[in-house]
Amino acid sequence: MTNLPHLLDQLVPLIRAAGAAVMAVYATDFAVTGKADDSPVTEADRRAEDIITAGLLRLTPDIPVVGEEAEAEGRAPTVVGQRFWLVDPLDGTREFIHRNGEFTVNIALIEGGQPVLGLVLAPALGPLYGGGPGLGSWVEDVAGQRRAIACRAEPPEGLTVLGSRSHGDAAALDAFLRGRRVAAVRSAGSSLKLCLLAAGEADVYPRLGRTMEWDIAAGHAVLAGAGGRIEVLPGGAPLTYGKPGWENPHFVAWGRPDGR
Repeated sequence: MTNLPHLLDQLVPLIRAAGAAVMAVYATDFAVTGKADDSPVTEADRRAEDIITAGLLRLTPDIPVVGEEAEAEGRAPTVVGQRFWLVDPLDGTREFIHRNGEFTVNIALIEGGQPVLGLVLAPALGPLYGGGPGLGSWVEDVAGQRRAIACRAEPPEGLTVLGSRSHGDAAALDAFLRGRRVAAVRSAGSSLKLCLLAAGEADVYPRLGRTMEWDIAAGHAVLAGAGGRIEVLPGGAPLTYGKPGWENPHFVAWGRPDGR
């Protein structure tokens, strides 16, 4: 892969097409079914993943695509190698079902166990986030106007902490924050939390519950491009991708609370 910024630009119309498919379903009285792990799925998940997978295979036919719905149905590649696409066509399905707008469409490219670029679209709210380590990160509005974003240093008044709207563990979060200077705690849905860190609107997101790799890979790339990082809990090791079973350990996503 020689030109990641160009590839990011090529993906913009693809993820917007997937977002349009999601919103077409959002406007209907859609049905909700359950997967084997009891997580919900809708026609929007399936339509968006089909659009993204077909588009990625046209752009990069030599790179396998691992999508959440294909994996759930046993159709994802069994050997992905050092480079693969990781797709979550609708992160925040519960937010989609509750119609609060806080759901996203996610595309990430993984190389050597790390996300090297990612796009996160919030189709109901408008913004499209993109970037990757060494590429910088940006947010684009519905008119196509783009501006650079970056993580902020910790404000003097303390951390703004993000928590999951649908999967929160208040006791675990309180334990993690004990002894830290906290200005505010906000709830948000889906991979938007990582994008809010990247945009300098918050400082830390401790995830002390179950997530899958496709849930966060694209947001991780955007966060890394904006100067942030994700660390495994406990210990602080970097989070890696391509793990057996695709499940993440607990982690914490940081902006730049130490000023780095």
